Amino acid sequence: MTASGYLAVDSGGSGLRVAVGVPGREPSARHETREPVRTAARGIDPDHLTAQLVPVARALTAEAGLDGLGTAVVGAAGFASLGDALRAELPGALARELGVRTVAVAADAVTAYVGALGPRPGAVLAAGTGLIAVGTDLAGWRRADGWGHLLGDCGSGAWIGRAGLEAALRAHDGRDGGSAPLLACAEAQFGPVRGLPGLLYPRTDRAAVLAAFAPRVAACAAHDPVAADILRTAARDMADSAAAVCPADGEPEVALTGGLFQMGDPLLLPLREELARRLPHARQVPAEGDPLHGSVRIATDLAAGRLTLPSEPAMLCVSHAPGG
Repeated sequence: MTASGYLAVDSGGSGLRVAVGVPGREPSARHETREPVRTAARGIDPDHLTAQLVPVARALTAEAGLDGLGTAVVGAAGFASLGDALRAELPGALARELGVRTVAVAADAVTAYVGALGPRPGAVLAAGTGLIAVGTDLAGWRRADGWGHLLGDCGSGAWIGRAGLEAALRAHDGRDGGSAPLLACAEAQFGPVRGLPGLLYPRTDRAAVLAAFAPRVAACAAHDPVAADILRTAARDMADSAAAVCPADGEPEVALTGGLFQMGDPLLLPLREELARRLPHARQVPAEGDPLHGSVRIATDLAAGRLTLPSEPAMLCVSHAPGG
């Protein structure tokens, strides 16, 4: 058996991604679950997260040959607005069940930031079905958007998909701003567009359904000016969010992370142009890793006593058990 290790967790909309390892090294063992952590009246349910995480952590600890876990970092989707119960109860639960002495609970935007840039000043755009921008000057955190598909997430997969379907419906009606190519794509993916309201409105996963149409918009952009304009507008909205959180001084870095950017040049080219225009003092760099990598980085820095990231209750909260 080797020395005490770390537990790193990325809790998102599709379940948990969990890794354990020795501080300063890459994870020794990993596992993914397929059940998202529930949210209820108290927000993110700490009991449900603990019930899923503890058996996985024990099995991975044994697989990795560790004699225990000294540090845990949990990045959780929704933590910034729904994390009160998780912040209050998870550290104690992990101390009781796993013997963890130091626990950091963070917004998934924070772990995405650290995975992409590490502990350096800058801004990160995290975009998939939704979208959030987070930035830091290492004195405090700033976030922009991340308000969900009904109130914001401007430029996200759900936003692009909804705009594409609106253009399809405009073409169906004969209104200005319509796109015949997007209408054909919508009918190929969803069937007759008259049925779209009945398909979308009753569903609890509307955002994911809308985002599933975003790749069709990107595929049409090369030959359809309406689709291309949707992506240019998405790029402007993303750059607005990045500019709202990026430090104004120095030479901050800007990185992109998340599945939406797999759409490639139709989105990335206008986005990089907008970022250069809005943030001429910032340097655009590739993301170094993903949110789970960010959790690992935070765990390593905590174990070494060199965490320099700002601690704020709704973004990154560190707790130490008595004697830890």
